[in-house]
Amino acid sequence: MTKYIFVTGGVISGLGKGITSASIGLLLKNKGYKVANVKCEMYVNIDAGTIRPTEHGEVFVTEDGVETDQDIGNYERFLNHDNHAENFITTGQIYQTVIRKERNFEYEGEDVEVVPHVPEEIIRRLKAAGKDPEIDFVISEFGGTVGEYQGVLFLEAARMMEVKNPENVVHIHVSYLPTPKTIGEMKTKPVQYSVRTLNAAGIKPHFVVGRAEYPLDDKRKEKLSQFCSVPADHVISNHDVESAYEVPMVLAKQKLGEKILKQFGLPSEKKASQPKDLLKEWGELVKTIKSVKKEIKIGIVGKYFATGEFTLEDSYISVIEAIKHACWHHKVKPVVQWINAEVYEKDAKKVKELDEYDGIIIPGGYGKRGTEGKIKALEYARENKIPFLGLCYGLQMAVIEFARNVCDLKGANSVEIDPQTPHPVINLLPEQEKLIKEKKYGGTNRLGAYPCVLEKGSIAHKAYGTDKISERHRHRYEFNNEYRDQLTKAGLQIGGIYEKWDLVEIIELPDHPFFVGTQFHPEFQSRPLDPHPLFKEFIGAAKGK
Repeated sequence: MTKYIFVTGGVISGLGKGITSASIGLLLKNKGYKVANVKCEMYVNIDAGTIRPTEHGEVFVTEDGVETDQDIGNYERFLNHDNHAENFITTGQIYQTVIRKERNFEYEGEDVEVVPHVPEEIIRRLKAAGKDPEIDFVISEFGGTVGEYQGVLFLEAARMMEVKNPENVVHIHVSYLPTPKTIGEMKTKPVQYSVRTLNAAGIKPHFVVGRAEYPLDDKRKEKLSQFCSVPADHVISNHDVESAYEVPMVLAKQKLGEKILKQFGLPSEKKASQPKDLLKEWGELVKTIKSVKKEIKIGIVGKYFATGEFTLEDSYISVIEAIKHACWHHKVKPVVQWINAEVYEKDAKKVKELDEYDGIIIPGGYGKRGTEGKIKALEYARENKIPFLGLCYGLQMAVIEFARNVCDLKGANSVEIDPQTPHPVINLLPEQEKLIKEKKYGGTNRLGAYPCVLEKGSIAHKAYGTDKISERHRHRYEFNNEYRDQLTKAGLQIGGIYEKWDLVEIIELPDHPFFVGTQFHPEFQSRPLDPHPLFKEFIGAAKGK
């Protein structure tokens, strides 16, 4: 029977529940068990597609085209398997389904109540995530923190599942232990309060994972054991480390995987599956991360960085991780710096600072803000042979720059930026034009995996080492084929095509160390132990510079 692990958080958001959940999944997978990770988000949005990246971090797209929370990306990177629609649940999805069922008379005349019908729908979806008979564990991470009103119904669903089958449920609570500089002592009280709040929802955690700046000492563990009613060896230290990829090793050292299996009454290893020692490979990766010295400086030219006075790296987390994976493959240390595209719009001379970088990336995005700055950066990178990788919007900006400055198409642009442009080198497909007119924005981009046939002899073909690939998309606007001949005669190479609709997927400049733009998002398929081919090729060129 499938077992369920619920991961909740306390005190503050952004503690690393996603990394903890992914690490637990890796530990159990290393023991031969099959795991499905689920992210439960409390917002009423149906998916993450209409949320600004600075509001809630990157939108991660699955193979089947669901716009999800960035933690789905963490699960894929750590466990090296694809997630789908059933791995992502929001309050909006739950209410939408309950209301639809009520309208369809599926409750057979009952008065539909928030409790129990909403928690029951949550339970149904959690069980659907574990419907594959081979899945041993469903690890469900609840977004936010306990005590927030919007999370009450998810906690109720977890409580109801435990009441019905207590032997099949384990609760893991991740909470924060601050060390105030004026005191100099790690404090347990915030964790005690968050556990008491969890208790008020009818849930007693089996494990407490202490997130802190420093490792938890025995005194802190004993205190949390006493006041949170968990065994002392079930208080796990998850202290700050140099890289998130160290976390599985930190948890493995405390035998968290074995302890979870013991709590369920399961063998410490699933013999029938003949598990491969994944942690050995992971350990080698961590050694590489800690040992590389030579630095590669990569600039990300974009706009989704600022939240007040702070820089929000989560806006481009998959891009950053893909850079890291490729750098470690080449045994170099990544130094990623943010370049605000709007700065180049105000002062074009500042674009010369790009000489200091070994390579630049223009990632995905939407809207007009910062686009002229990106185009200036691209012109400089093209003319000065600075390695460039464009992702989705980055391809579109590269096409606009080439059309204007090489093909002399004055005013060339995307119709997203300038609907009246005389040269719409980036345009909408007819079906997208109809959707926008009807204001149907949610879930209507070109989403998910599409095949792409590579041009033999292209940079992309060399990088992938194959003729046909499949990559994930998230965009509305496309390369305008009416300008294809004019741009290719001027030197732009088409590196890949989606044959069914004859859409350009990859553009390149063959007389450049590395100048590649993709209409898809290769960063979504990069893994720490299996870096993405295009990122590997890009970092290789940057290393050469």
